[in-house]
Amino acid sequence: MLLVAEPATGLAVKAKLFRGFSDSSRLSIIEALRGGPLTVGEITTMTNLAQSNVSNHLKCLRDCGLVVAKRNGRYVAYHLSDDRVGDILTLAESLLADVARSVYECTRYNQPPHEETRE
Repeated sequence: MLLVAEPATGLAVKAKLFRGFSDSSRLSIIEALRGGPLTVGEITTMTNLAQSNVSNHLKCLRDCGLVVAKRNGRYVAYHLSDDRVGDILTLAESLLADVARSVYECTRYNQPPHEETRE
């Protein structure tokens, strides 16, 4: 079987993008940053997450290009890397207004992920 590399817009890359939004801690950080730049301390207060947890998730979000950091004196302010990150959440909220009950009741999303094979 011949494997062909997926382009940057391939399904695997899209799935990785949505993994950034799939963790409730990362999602709460992204939600907090929708209002503008925040320091780790401010994010910690807004999300009720531990500082170490916020820092770890911010590193992940930075590495994936969803969040950027800017030093301001002795503080570092984090903000969304692109307005479209917030737009994705706005679109999700709009969609959820119509399908929230089905998503909530969906039992398939509660199952552990598995690898699908392609032939």
